[in-house]
This record gives sequence, C-alpha cells and structure tokens, in this order.
Amino acid sequence: MSQLKDICIDCADPMALAQWWAPVLEYRVFPHRDDVVGADPIDGAGPRVWFNRVPEPKTVKNRMHIDIYGDVDDLLERGATRLATLPNWTVLADPEGNEFCVFARTRSASA
Repeated sequence: MSQLKDICIDCADPMALAQWWAPVLEYRVFPHRDDVVGADPIDGAGPRVWFNRVPEPKTVKNRMHIDIYGDVDDLLERGATRLATLPNWTVLADPEGNEFCVFARTRSASA
C-alpha cells in the first residue's frame, strides 16, 4: 500500500509562495535551500508541502490540484484570484496561478 508523503508545488518564488500558503493551510514555513522551501502542518497532521523553483512560468491548467476547506473572501483578500464559482465549491488560483478548490467549512469537516 502507498501513503501520501509530500505535495510539491512548482513556482517562481518558493519563499513568497510558501509564505502565502502557510497561513491558509495552518502550516509553518521552513527554509530548505534557495530554490526549495518547505512547509509543515502546525498541528503535525497532514503532508509536508514543498515549493520548488522552476524556470518556466505556469501556462496551462494544473493536472493535479489541492482542495481545501476555507473562506473564499479571505483568500481573495490574501491575493487569490477567482476562476469559477460552482454550486458546491469555488475554483481559485494562488498568486502564481496554481488552481485550487475551496469548499465551505461544514460541521462534519471540522470534526
């Protein structure tokens, strides 16, 4: 059997993107190298996220994305961009254009 270990996100500025995502996910940032920055869950639950510098800009839709529970308005105020609003979730992009879906936090989701 396999187990999820890490999530890796390609980007132009690893530190800036890690610092953007850390409060969104309730993670803490730790520098690793100039071209790679990590983030760990503050409570220890969940995978580590790596932000890896790549030379090319994002040009097409992600083949994989993150789904989160959260507040769309808060994320928009933090610098996310709204891409679509659907009946059960909203599609946003982080400051570097990486798509992710936001679901409203429900009673069962927080348990």
